Amino acid sequence: MQKVKDRVIKIKFNADIGASMRWNFKPQQTEIRVVPGETALAFYSAKNPTDHPVVGISTYNVIPFEAGAYFNKIQCFCFEEQQLNPHEEVDLPVFFYIDPDFIEDPKMELVDSITLSYTFFESKDGVNIQMPVYAKQHG
Repeated sequence: MQKVKDRVIKIKFNADIGASMRWNFKPQQTEIRVVPGETALAFYSAKNPTDHPVVGISTYNVIPFEAGAYFNKIQCFCFEEQQLNPHEEVDLPVFFYIDPDFIEDPKMELVDSITLSYTFFESKDGVNIQMPVYAKQHG
């Protein structure tokens, strides 16, 4: 995979929690700069401030939506249950790259910033988290 050195993209990170989730959840960096074809590693932090174990599950989205087709996660914590014990804090890595085909897409011509946003929900029986369409396309 070739890096596209003359096209720098700012990746911004956002973190939210569902209404019933009691964790503290935040990105460890507000943004990083990458070039298409270059792998990057970012981290989020999650902490359970309660006195009992809490299981969470996260979803993500990419803004602008069309850029999601080029945002490839190699490793991430999304769609997998995470249990945090009372007062436990963990680092959650996201290893990703922007597909070099990004620069060939006319719709991406003016895109110089992409936001990766995760939302953690408390995982309970009967909760069904839907994967974004572009996540299904790229595994």
